[in-house]
Amino acid sequence: MRSCRGCGRAGVEMVLSLGEQPLANALVEEARVDGPEPRYPLELAFCSGCALAQITVSIPPVELFSDYPYFSSYADAVTSNAEILAHRVMGLRGLGPDSLVMEVASNDGYLLKHYVEAGIPVLGIDPARNMVADAKASGVPTLTAFFGQEVAEHLRREGLRADVLHANNVLAHVPDVNGVIGGISRVLADDGVAIVETPYVRDLVDKLEFDTIYHEHLFYYSLTSFRSLLNRHGLEVVDVERIPIHGGSLRVYASRSEAALVAPAVQHLLAEERELGMSHIGYFEGFAARVKDLCAKLVSLLDRLSADGARVAAYGAAAKGTVLLNAAGIDARSIEFVADKNPHKQGHYMPGVHVPVVAPDAITDRMPDYLLLLAWNFADEVMRQQSEYAARGGRFIVPVPEPTIV
Repeated sequence: MRSCRGCGRAGVEMVLSLGEQPLANALVEEARVDGPEPRYPLELAFCSGCALAQITVSIPPVELFSDYPYFSSYADAVTSNAEILAHRVMGLRGLGPDSLVMEVASNDGYLLKHYVEAGIPVLGIDPARNMVADAKASGVPTLTAFFGQEVAEHLRREGLRADVLHANNVLAHVPDVNGVIGGISRVLADDGVAIVETPYVRDLVDKLEFDTIYHEHLFYYSLTSFRSLLNRHGLEVVDVERIPIHGGSLRVYASRSEAALVAPAVQHLLAEERELGMSHIGYFEGFAARVKDLCAKLVSLLDRLSADGARVAAYGAAAKGTVLLNAAGIDARSIEFVADKNPHKQGHYMPGVHVPVVAPDAITDRMPDYLLLLAWNFADEVMRQQSEYAARGGRFIVPVPEPTIV
């Protein structure tokens, strides 16, 4: 097999194959619903050299991110997390009008707008033209670009150095991850801090979150593997938190190695990972069999409900929904529609399985008996939003880590 994208070590070991899958966010327009869709192998592998889990096939970023359908502002949990973090950082770092906050992959400005409102200069960097347009419209200065060494050098020549640099849910997405980390190192102020949020591979395994594996997510980090990556570019982990967002993530704080004062939480989590054996392929033993069993149980549940005359729809035209439906072979014969409050997704069809995506009003208008929560990471939020549906007798199916009716 190919070399590790993180450390360059020859050969990675296979963990799981989900077969040939469509691109998870490539929602299908109605005019193309009967046409061909490209599919690519979706396989999770592991590098024993640096403990980095990764997929084996890389899709060119320009194909994935130049026009992107995931707007962070439509997820209440994401916007709440961003607001709390921004205000916390402002206080801890003593930020003011002479500071500069940057964000790599800044999406529609959902995070940086809180700094703007406080009078703190910001710069967002995002490759998606539609995202940049939305961010600028909300008053967040944003550069249209794929961040890396070249962009970082340009910003540095312009005299722009970040006192705080955010990178939320992006370092799983970039093929040239060393280029991005190297760019962060170049553009970070000498006493600056980089704050990175990324899904935690431990939650992926423990909670059987296999549907978070898709072509946009190239990497699945432990603190051990992420620290190794940072160290290669003169950065050190100075603090870490486990946070619940996106099914379980790490929030890592990093600074220049020579300025690093490491919090006890870092050594504690690294020790836990050593004890669990997370630097060895054996940590993933049985994961593939558990995924196969979950898919079989979900299909069996839907077949039983259908045989009883029940109607089932779904909520959340999310990337993880694409993976789950395609991996389990669940299509429009089992699911009437997928509701999603993002208007950019409505009127399209789920990749591969071609279930129509509609506005959430359809749930109470059409009253399916069950609602499969494809966006299970926002289950509490969705169930609160759909309180009328529940009051009228609707039930929810949470698919991960075990198909459960609630």
